Amino acid sequence: MEEEPKRRRLYQVWRGNNKFLCGGRLIFGPDAGSLFLSTVLIAGPLVGLCCQCITKMNSSSPDHNQQVLGLPVLIATVILGLADMAFLFLTSSRDPGIVPRNARPPECGVVDMTTPSTEWVSAASPHLRVPRTKDVVVNGCVVKVKYCDTCLLYRPPRTSHCSICNNCVQKFDHHCPWVGQCIGLRNYRFFFLFISTSTLLCFYVFAFSWLNIVAAAKSVNGSLLRAMGGEVLSVVLAVYSFVSVWFVGGLTAFHLYLMASNQTTYENFRYRYDKKENPYNRGALANLAEVFLAGMPPSLNRFRSWVVEPEDAMDVVGVLSPMSGGVDLEMGRKGVHYSPGGVPPILQGLDYGDIEKMNVKDRGAEAPDLLMVPAVQQRHDDEGCGGGDNSPFVRDQDAERAPPVMSSDVNSER
Repeated sequence: MEEEPKRRRLYQVWRGNNKFLCGGRLIFGPDAGSLFLSTVLIAGPLVGLCCQCITKMNSSSPDHNQQVLGLPVLIATVILGLADMAFLFLTSSRDPGIVPRNARPPECGVVDMTTPSTEWVSAASPHLRVPRTKDVVVNGCVVKVKYCDTCLLYRPPRTSHCSICNNCVQKFDHHCPWVGQCIGLRNYRFFFLFISTSTLLCFYVFAFSWLNIVAAAKSVNGSLLRAMGGEVLSVVLAVYSFVSVWFVGGLTAFHLYLMASNQTTYENFRYRYDKKENPYNRGALANLAEVFLAGMPPSLNRFRSWVVEPEDAMDVVGVLSPMSGGVDLEMGRKGVHYSPGGVPPILQGLDYGDIEKMNVKDRGAEAPDLLMVPAVQQRHDDEGCGGGDNSPFVRDQDAERAPPVMSSDVNSER
């Protein structure tokens, strides 16, 4: 009896660099460990302010009625801190808008184009030519969408591939190391709430720390220096929040501008819509409503769904293109190019070990080239092709072995 194929959850065979918790219910980026540092940076000053509030409430000093820190400040500090932590967690633990990968390249047919992009694709797959870009009309404007060599798809408008998470993300803004996650269509709202709440907390901590110093100065004949010497923790919190507000406050102001003009950080730095028309801009109010009032789109991935686990691990992670040496030309790293179903028949079953073992002397003074492709001679029948020969080159009836040629020569002959 044949064994039943193994079934696993989708998140267990996920091709991206994400980390999953709670059985695939929570998805994080590969640098999720930075969440610990962000949590410490937020919780540290809040814990210090709460400790001061508790100390002041339990104090029996004669100037108790003049104290600024008390129960109301303590409650507000806890509420703001919990809200900030919640927005941080919602930003980092949810699908930012990952576009599912294709199992094989799209069927685009033969394209009569001689651009560097099509030359590379045709060199890697002689039976398939995929144009590098396509034109899509968005609100009456023509927008070029790019083909992703890793995900094997044409990215939807405003989608980009994150080299850290190794995923295509809808409305990609940037990858934030402080939250350990990509910022995209499905978590941008929470990201802005996180940085804006952090800005509010900086103002809050600075204001009450300074008011506490001023109140303490009144009990020492108005000497501010003596009051600062007696309230060292308040001085530290005031300095810390003053320095931090320039970072998170500036980030909040920048993203307010981006939302009002309906841009992403990636688009702002790359396309500069202030120099040309922005097809997504519908006015400041409509743009802000799109971020905060529009319904949250559902995830395109069901990470807990069951999938059949192939016996060969290569069927799960894909096959590296032998023509490119397994290097993703877009990301500059090892990546996935073609699934087994997408490899052309002429490249299937070939022993590329012989190419790597070729002696340099056999090719003159030239070093072995990983972009070398076999010269394909005309086949008359299965017997004349040297079937059963494991050589990486194809035999002809009149020639024992065809010499290797460069991919550029093949393209020129075509």
